[in-house]
Amino acid sequence: MILTLKNTFEEIGNATLFAKQFFKEVFVPPYEAKQFVKQCYIIGYKSLPLVAITGFIMGLVLTLQSRPTLVKFGAESWLPGMVALSLIREIAPVITALICAGKISSGIGAELGSMKVTEQIDAMEVSAINPYNYLVVTRILACTLMVPILVFFADAIGIVGGYIGINIHGDVNFYRYLTQILQSLEFLDLFPATIKTFFFGFFIGMIGCYKGFNASNGTESVGKAANSAVVTASLAIFIIDMVAVQITDLFF
Repeated sequence: MILTLKNTFEEIGNATLFAKQFFKEVFVPPYEAKQFVKQCYIIGYKSLPLVAITGFIMGLVLTLQSRPTLVKFGAESWLPGMVALSLIREIAPVITALICAGKISSGIGAELGSMKVTEQIDAMEVSAINPYNYLVVTRILACTLMVPILVFFADAIGIVGGYIGINIHGDVNFYRYLTQILQSLEFLDLFPATIKTFFFGFFIGMIGCYKGFNASNGTESVGKAANSAVVTASLAIFIIDMVAVQITDLFF
């Protein structure tokens, strides 16, 4: 038990130093713009189909599950606003971040872990290339930028899925549906939900890079780095979401 706690605190300390180095390196040239754009493409664009399917299913299922209860209370007209608020404030950010943790964080951990094991990172240092700047900074920045964009995309697709769900048992005009959603939304519904997605993206990228960059020797460690990155990033998402909800409830 004591040994486990010791290892946990050591891991947290090492991860903190790793994140500290990121904030130090991010402002130091050379800036790897091409690598950053490439990572944005890999992390963002290639994740769109998965996020789109998930967002559509979230909106459709949430609508179909919520409609019978609202019909019992004669509050079916509240359904568009309720679905939109649920998606935007909580469901879409968390589910999309978890998908990104499984797809992106594991991919980064496995990629950097294999580079570490095959000594490619050491070769970059010998070639006078800063591997941290080239490999880590670009990926963390790309995750921090692209995850909020993916969440916005999931929100939009989820709202479309909700519209289709409503029209399975009724006939609602899309303009009226969209108007009801806009009337139910406020700035304070969007602002906290958007801010926390940047933290989701940062920790997804940072944890994946940390696990891969610090993989031990041996091919077995690559799989462990990818698996550990997913588990740790998913746990971090839930913790960040819990803190964000408490702060939002306290100040807003």
